[in-house]
Amino acid sequence: MGRGYSTEDIREKLILILKDSNSGMSGVEISEKVNINRITMIKYLKVFAAEGLLRQKNIGNVTLWFLEPGQESFVFPDDYFKVTSRYAEYLIKGTEDQVYSLIRNCLHSGAIITRLIIEVILPAIDSVKNLYDEGKIGTSELNLLQTTISKSLQIFNQLRVVSEPKKNIIVLAADAQSNLISEASSSSYHSNGWNVFHLGDMSSAINVLFDLDFQKLVGKIWKQKLGILIVVVFSQTGQGLNFFADSINPIKEKSGKRMKLVLCGKISKKSKIQSDLTSEKIEDILQWSQTVFENLK
Repeated sequence: MGRGYSTEDIREKLILILKDSNSGMSGVEISEKVNINRITMIKYLKVFAAEGLLRQKNIGNVTLWFLEPGQESFVFPDDYFKVTSRYAEYLIKGTEDQVYSLIRNCLHSGAIITRLIIEVILPAIDSVKNLYDEGKIGTSELNLLQTTISKSLQIFNQLRVVSEPKKNIIVLAADAQSNLISEASSSSYHSNGWNVFHLGDMSSAINVLFDLDFQKLVGKIWKQKLGILIVVVFSQTGQGLNFFADSINPIKEKSGKRMKLVLCGKISKKSKIQSDLTSEKIEDILQWSQTVFENLK
């Protein structure tokens, strides 16, 4: 940090300084404008280049720095609403590069990943589904848009996070329609330091042998039973939730109180399905998971 500036302050100043510079600027010029020691500034420039904010070009003995196209600075929490509408616009009417640049700009501006997922990504998933249900887009475009959203989530997963060995979670979808939401949930857990095992769409595994197969997996990834293991099942139907709950609950009982089952989806009030938590809201599941972990310390 230079002269009392935070990393976010320096990033914002760089964007303002370089956004209209077609010929680039040297490290010396930038350090003078930002009012930071040249050596310290060079360190920041290299970090920002690694993050994708800047690119450099060597001309003789001079290194020029350029702002990567599409860079923008946001102020959070005020700009979450702005990003929500812009993400949907870029997704449906823009290009993939605009979508990914927007996500990276949010991260560069200090956005909280869980809030981006809940306030930006999840509404976009619903919007795309509504467009398909209303006949405004076809299957091909639906798959294309969902793939773009999935790649947005992968940006979060690529960030280095120090995981807590005692926070373990298995996330699965009971059907293809729930897979993208399960991906979003996994990305949020990852950003919060959980060891995430995302199984994706497990509809093809709905058979009499699933419980044996799943028990082997639990034994492999939670061999020493450190901390807690939470299994989260997403499903669009009560049948899907029922099947996986019936298969996983006996394994949970054998594994002890530190293994939990969470179901995400609609369940009839008359249903006798057993779980530690049932909710339709990802934010509730995330908060509950963290609370349960803290109570086990």
